[in-house]
Amino acid sequence: MRVLLVGSGGREHALAWSISKSPLLTELYAAPGNPGIAELATCLPLAASDIDGLVQAALDYAIDLVVIGPEIPLALGLADRLAEEGIATFGPSQAAAQLESSKAWSKQFMAKYDVPTAKYRVFSDFQVAWDYAKVQPFPLVIKASGLAAGKGAVIVHDLAEAEQTLRSMLVENSFGAAGAEVVIEDYLQGPEVTLLTLVAGEDYLVLPASQDHKQVFDGDRGPNTGGMGVYSPVPAFTPELEQLVIERVLQPTLRGLTNEGIYYQGVLYLGLILTKEGPQVIEYNARFGDPETQVVLPRLENDVLELLAACANGRLKDIQLKAVPQACASVIMAAPGYPGEYPKGLPVHGIAEAQAAGCLVFQAGTKRENGQLVSSGGRILAVSALGDGLEQALKLAYAGVEQIRIPGAHYRRDIGHRALANIE
Repeated sequence: MRVLLVGSGGREHALAWSISKSPLLTELYAAPGNPGIAELATCLPLAASDIDGLVQAALDYAIDLVVIGPEIPLALGLADRLAEEGIATFGPSQAAAQLESSKAWSKQFMAKYDVPTAKYRVFSDFQVAWDYAKVQPFPLVIKASGLAAGKGAVIVHDLAEAEQTLRSMLVENSFGAAGAEVVIEDYLQGPEVTLLTLVAGEDYLVLPASQDHKQVFDGDRGPNTGGMGVYSPVPAFTPELEQLVIERVLQPTLRGLTNEGIYYQGVLYLGLILTKEGPQVIEYNARFGDPETQVVLPRLENDVLELLAACANGRLKDIQLKAVPQACASVIMAAPGYPGEYPKGLPVHGIAEAQAAGCLVFQAGTKRENGQLVSSGGRILAVSALGDGLEQALKLAYAGVEQIRIPGAHYRRDIGHRALANIE
């Protein structure tokens, strides 16, 4: 198979790494890719948002399967355009991607199909939103309805924070069009779990669960990020809880999509909170999570390209999913200042040493400048490691981080610690 992978982050590097191991692969292209992906694929100078260019490239290179990594090309309808050309695509249609691209639409969908989620209201007027927030119990969650690179959800603890956040989104346009509409919802208490599922219509395969750490600092402090570290499996997410999520969340979601006349094909990301009342959905995403992909794919025994192609061609029923018993952990190394303003062009050294120590180093925000690997984003690297149990996986991942040198880079030092405490 000739494959075109769309995207340039750590998620796409993990996908490229997995796809490149497949005996089914003839040629792998990536658009635009990154220096890590370039070691595995031919990179094309096309932005992930260049829908016309990507469709033309798929035709020019006689691509058999397009794998869409990030959310923006999905929201722009890349899968629909490729379908018009008869090109097999892993990734949902523009209509299906609304589950992620519009938090307002997805909350209304959950309410309609009785998918358990927090009580919410949708607003586009600051004063109306502020009047509502003033009479709600805190903490509250305020979300930009549109795509905000994982940074659009803000937990507010008092009236001052609520006013500042609403004013920022609805008056000062801090998230642009993505924040022109906001969702205010009740804060859900409990551990957070990500369940990635491969979906083709109402057929599905459930991948191993993972737990991301969204807030920037140790102890879950500071603003939300795109994710600072992750591990899999999740001890708190028992087989009984997984079955409950399948019955109460996944199956009603897929039936609801069918009822809406939407055929969903690709990854459906279920962001869950395990509350005392049972699992509840905090968000859907329409693609692989980043950094969850960097721990879930290394745990799969399956040929990942075979999985993606079976999903794209509606043959999921033919697949038996197999995961290794080992745990996998990943630590994100971020630029100083992230998720706020941060410098770019920081030299990156030590990846080979981390790999020699047994780590998988996925490049997230890197580029080559005069032959030197430098940073180009807020989250620079995801350092992943497999181990016989979570403790060993974390130990190996942190040993890899210690080998890497990026001026001023910061990372959380407590990834998975709470789970380890509960295990012990």
